Amino acid sequence: MKEKIYTIPVTEAFKADSECPLCVLEKQMEDNYVEYALGPSLMEPDNRIETNKKGFCKDHYEKMYNKKANTLGLALMIDTHLVEKNKRFSKLFRQGVESLSRDSSMSFVQNIANKVTFRQTKTEGLVDDIIHELEKLEKTCFICEKLEYTMERYKDVIFYLYFKEEDFRNLFNSKKGFCLKHLKELLEGTKKYLNPAQTAQFVYNLMKMQLENMDRIQKEVNWFTKKFEYQNEDKPWGNSKDAVPRSIQKLVGNCDFK
Repeated sequence: MKEKIYTIPVTEAFKADSECPLCVLEKQMEDNYVEYALGPSLMEPDNRIETNKKGFCKDHYEKMYNKKANTLGLALMIDTHLVEKNKRFSKLFRQGVESLSRDSSMSFVQNIANKVTFRQTKTEGLVDDIIHELEKLEKTCFICEKLEYTMERYKDVIFYLYFKEEDFRNLFNSKKGFCLKHLKELLEGTKKYLNPAQTAQFVYNLMKMQLENMDRIQKEVNWFTKKFEYQNEDKPWGNSKDAVPRSIQKLVGNCDFK
């Protein structure tokens, strides 16, 4: 198989022994983006505009803080992000102050009339605007968006290699399947990247491999539970000693187990 710079991360991830090669690839890319956000990104004006606007999700704030690599840099991003968000929420509040005052003295009859006619008050409109702003903030993350974009490109590479490189196809078909999250993404990818004949071939091999390995991991977890029965104390663990974390990963993807 001829390696190119954009195929190397994919092939390396598939060569690793894991419950999901895409989890391996995603973890590598995520670690790179966390380091990037705490390093070079801080000095790039365009990226600072993005982090000021989008911020980060809970998981990536945790990962950046726990890394302890550049707490000052993280603080700088939080500072300017808060400045921007505080301005936005303050503006919304100032625009609605008069309405809040007016609606707070609304009569009982007016309240009933609004309910009957389904007419929205200015206060209800303000509440909706603030909720909308909070929902936007929940759905944006500088790292998540870059990771999603990169992983989509790598899925493109996977489908390309699967049908162009026999070595990669054999490697793909020899794996232990995927976590359910990435199984879903691969199945979704067939609609975007493959023709009907390719889809049939790919889905057959994918699901055959997946079902075999879902059965395998279930049996390994089952034996883990049975090892706690006294009659099995002296029997070998086999592959079941770490079956619990591996089965969780198979179900939900990357987890940061402590």
